[in-house]
Amino acid sequence: MRRLARRDAARKAATRETALVHRIAALVLDYPGPELLAMLPDLRTAAATLDGYLRAPLEQVLDHLDAHSPVALAAEYVTTFDLARRRSPYLTYYAYGDTRKRGVALVELKQAYRAAGFELAGDELPDHLAVMLEFASTGDEAAQESGLRLLLAHRAGLELLRLALLDLGSPYAGALVAVCATLPPLAGDDREAVARLAAEGPPGEEVGLEPFAPPSYLPGTGARR
Repeated sequence: MRRLARRDAARKAATRETALVHRIAALVLDYPGPELLAMLPDLRTAAATLDGYLRAPLEQVLDHLDAHSPVALAAEYVTTFDLARRRSPYLTYYAYGDTRKRGVALVELKQAYRAAGFELAGDELPDHLAVMLEFASTGDEAAQESGLRLLLAHRAGLELLRLALLDLGSPYAGALVAVCATLPPLAGDDREAVARLAAEGPPGEEVGLEPFAPPSYLPGTGARR
């Protein structure tokens, strides 16, 4: 999706409901520490106000977090997001791999956050999906649109992460399903970018590595959004 198209799409998607979905997803996609677990009742109350197609996948994640011990959740989180490159929560990785261009992209994200008055906490990286979703869901309408444009710029990585979590059968997939449902349907260049990334992986990967997603999940093969 080109820049002008992203701007228009972000403006249309910038609703209260979208912001709420992104805020809940930002929280549940962060490390499952005591603060998050204490917030689960409030998150359920907030999710209950959403339309069913957005509420249901988020409630799946909340149910999972509510049903397991903090120790089990912490171990699962690390296994899900830290030990498999195809499930990286750092969206610039999908676009740039471990190349110098990724460093430039991280700087640009920080500049966008700073321009909107959004401060990173501690050693947070600006391309972590939870951070990007928080940025898109806090602040004024202009900040929300800016955050949505960033998410749309990294749409291919976002979709690949969603598909990888679905393939794993991870309860965290619900958060990605809800987030992607707030964005315009994949079409044109975006669909091609997802297919290419699934087949080839990010720049700098060695030739011959397995695809990010199995063929059954590639755009145009019947996978459900």
